Amino acid sequence: MKKQIKNALPATQNTSLVAARGVSDETGLAQYIQTIQKIPILTAEQEYEYANAWVQNHDNIAAEKLVASHLRLVVSVAYDFKNYGVPMGELIASGNMGLMQALQKFDPEKGFRFSTYAMFWIKAEIYETILNNWSIVKIGTSANQKRVFFNLARAKRALGIMDNSMSDEQTKQVAEYLDVPEGDVKRMATRISARDVSLNAPMRGDEDSLDILSNMADNRENVADSLEKIEAHRRGYDLLKKHLAALPERDREILRARRLTEPAWTLEALAQKYGISRERVRQIEERAFAKLRDAILKESNG
Repeated sequence: MKKQIKNALPATQNTSLVAARGVSDETGLAQYIQTIQKIPILTAEQEYEYANAWVQNHDNIAAEKLVASHLRLVVSVAYDFKNYGVPMGELIASGNMGLMQALQKFDPEKGFRFSTYAMFWIKAEIYETILNNWSIVKIGTSANQKRVFFNLARAKRALGIMDNSMSDEQTKQVAEYLDVPEGDVKRMATRISARDVSLNAPMRGDEDSLDILSNMADNRENVADSLEKIEAHRRGYDLLKKHLAALPERDREILRARRLTEPAWTLEALAQKYGISRERVRQIEERAFAKLRDAILKESNG
């Protein structure tokens, strides 16, 4: 799938991917960053125009401008993961692949900025690269396991745990701190300690190595929290789609028109469409919403 996406995209985007993979030293990385920093940042209007041109007409020039203007975002995100033992060039290349996947999925009519949408795809690709390079054995298969993987070191520091091998009591403390099952903490701690790489080690052996983007402001939320939100959003969407389809057709259409459409239909407009009173439309809407809410909550808590 990734190969198909790569082959379907304009040459400039593929070039950015290759260029990132070619970054193997500090000098090359600095040159790459200097190059992409010269690319203008798009306004919201320009972003919408280029995204729409790509979606509607597969305009390669528009796609190149949209992707190129967000390459610096990839580098910024990649630097958040510089201590996980993966070369920076590979992290940037993975992030660029996520950026390209975001371009394939992006719908400018949804009202979101491309950078907001692309952030999730960029991080997802970088997560996958780190987890795949960490061990021959697949190390993180659930949201809780990934939460422990990316936050274990921070949790141990916060709790004052210095031992590599944690006691049962320390494992319980970490599990409560991260709000995950003790079993996930124990299994992940064992897998991580089996490899002689520190989560807090610098990218190179020199602890004073220069962080080129160290002065960049970072107001993004915690990585694990972002991942959980992505999975929760996907789960919520699936439940909404499933139980919305189970409603009677008229109830479903009225609920969509009133609560899932922007701008929402008025009671008067729907009353005219279905030949019923405004009060009847309101009752149907409330009844459909209650059914949908109860069905989703029942399955979520089941």
